[in-house]
Amino acid sequence: MPSPVLPLTWHLARSSGRRGLQSQVLAAAAAAVGAFVLLVMIAACLGSGTRADRTAWRLPDAAPARSATAVQAMTTTYVRHRPVTVVSLARLPDRGPTPAPPGLRAFPEKGEVYVSPALAELIRELPARQLADRFPKPRSYGAIGAAGLASPDELVAVVGRAPGDPAVSKSAEGGGWYDDGQTARARITGFTGAEPTLFTGADRQTALLGAVLLVVPVVVLAAAAGRLGAARREQRLAALRLAGATPRQILAMTAAEAAAVGAAGALAGALAYVALLPALAGIPYGVGTWYTGELWVGLPWLMAVVLGVTVLLTVSAVTMLRQVATSPLGVAQQADPRRTRVIRLVLFAAALVYILQSTGGRLTSRQMIVLLALFYGAFWLFGPWVVDRLGRVAGRFARRPATLLAARRLSDDPRGAWRTVSGLVLAGFVAGFFSVSQLDIGFPEHPDQVAVLTDGGADARHTAAEARALLDRAGVEATVGTVDDGGFDTVLLGNTGVVARVPGGPERIDAAVTALTPVGRGRFPVSQDYVSAPDETITDRVATVSTATLLLSFLVATASAGLTAAASVLDRRRVYGLLRLSGAPLRVLDRARVRETVLPLLVLAGGTTAMGVFGGYQLNQAAGATVDSSGALRLAVCVSVGALAMLAAIGGSRPLLRRVTANPAQTAD
Repeated sequence: MPSPVLPLTWHLARSSGRRGLQSQVLAAAAAAVGAFVLLVMIAACLGSGTRADRTAWRLPDAAPARSATAVQAMTTTYVRHRPVTVVSLARLPDRGPTPAPPGLRAFPEKGEVYVSPALAELIRELPARQLADRFPKPRSYGAIGAAGLASPDELVAVVGRAPGDPAVSKSAEGGGWYDDGQTARARITGFTGAEPTLFTGADRQTALLGAVLLVVPVVVLAAAAGRLGAARREQRLAALRLAGATPRQILAMTAAEAAAVGAAGALAGALAYVALLPALAGIPYGVGTWYTGELWVGLPWLMAVVLGVTVLLTVSAVTMLRQVATSPLGVAQQADPRRTRVIRLVLFAAALVYILQSTGGRLTSRQMIVLLALFYGAFWLFGPWVVDRLGRVAGRFARRPATLLAARRLSDDPRGAWRTVSGLVLAGFVAGFFSVSQLDIGFPEHPDQVAVLTDGGADARHTAAEARALLDRAGVEATVGTVDDGGFDTVLLGNTGVVARVPGGPERIDAAVTALTPVGRGRFPVSQDYVSAPDETITDRVATVSTATLLLSFLVATASAGLTAAASVLDRRRVYGLLRLSGAPLRVLDRARVRETVLPLLVLAGGTTAMGVFGGYQLNQAAGATVDSSGALRLAVCVSVGALAMLAAIGGSRPLLRRVTANPAQTAD
């Protein structure tokens, strides 16, 4: 005899009416949003890794002197505060051939210059004395293909040199801490570097941090989608259970319905991700926008996300039916108080103590991720317990009908009330963390200086005379002096050399760098951009990821809150109808809905935000960063925006409340 589960599930889904269809559409929409956000997060992490791999060839791996076939030197210069990576290559005489670098058709010969499309465009736009004159004068520029670039916006040049050219000599080697990832030289046999450049090396870690912080809000959204229509489903399946359906059949029916809705929504989100790939590639991160292929996660990841969201939504729906399977009469009579136990408080306290003890030393990325997951899990257990106790306290001291109704709702179903605010409560941690954390180490800056490194004091004095002549010839007004005392009050940061103080803004600085390039002895002149790059790169990546994470966290949390609020109205329409029949004004019911959200939000979001501030403070201490008052302003803005978003999400279901209580005496319930 064939199983009646699927036909009966289809029949009940079709006969659930407009309100049942609304719940299914909302659940599918939530699954679509969850799948879309997850795929974007995975794409950012994988794409950042691909970018890093595409720049690894520029940092040369040293080969044995006897087998080396070429010399490679990489350095970085800046124009309009943007980094320009310059790779100089020279064949060694009487050696074998060297393969072409990635993105080039052949190994560059002496005097050939290959540039990325973005750099070629910039060379055409800017005067030659500000950029083009830093490179040899070829008949025409060659083009670097996408295989050798991390981004369409990246500025890269590959220059063919003679073996004796200073640009590939030992004088072109870097030695300072600020050279790491910006300047390097080695004899090579090919382009097999394993280390990414400074400008792509941190992208993957920061993207992964944002992804970890976003996973929980997305999981909350998908779990909320699985519980849409839970009350209606419980009543319907409890009746079937009392009529003779087995627990296995009840669970199978729920799983089939939830899986169908979740799969449809997750697949829609995946298709939206595929359709929006070109638009997503236009969002800048790090060195610039993306190649579309870098953001394609591949079919296995795509199917894994669709399957994962479907399973999460299905499990969430099935776990709501434990009482239906074990006590259908209690569910039918709505006799389940849904209390929480004090063990939640004990587990939360234990987890909190462990986290506080573990943050004393230096943590690896994996340890930080584990602690974040533990924190989220602890708060997920703790939240319903706080909501339950808060409802009891508020009910005891309530003086208004709306407050009393809100308190009863909190204590009757603390898990449901927690699900409404959980997304924004956990997003409060993200807001607190990123609002306070700063990675600016605070070195003194000299934006008007351009410096040339020299070998000693006598060399510095000779170079200073050459520098004055070159700057005069280029029409750049500057004050030129030597630095040989190892001081740190210039961009040389303790090195010996020549410093030119150039007033007038970025255009003058770029012209000075170009003019002084001939006296650099294989290295481009150093500006403040070069010295600040190690710090500024990390700061920029963290700032970008923090902004994106905050935005997506609040959007997902707001969607989760709005979804749960709408589902709550549909699930409790019978209760609302009875209250309206008993004379309760609609505005009282609406105020009660708002207060049952605001009360736990004030208490719990304050706690997670404080923990986020603590985590950001710990990060500042570990990095030796300075802290200013702007963090408090950013935090205030985040809290205000989050509160307004939550109120807007709750208010969005007000028309639905009005419709379900319009004619309470005529409803089927």
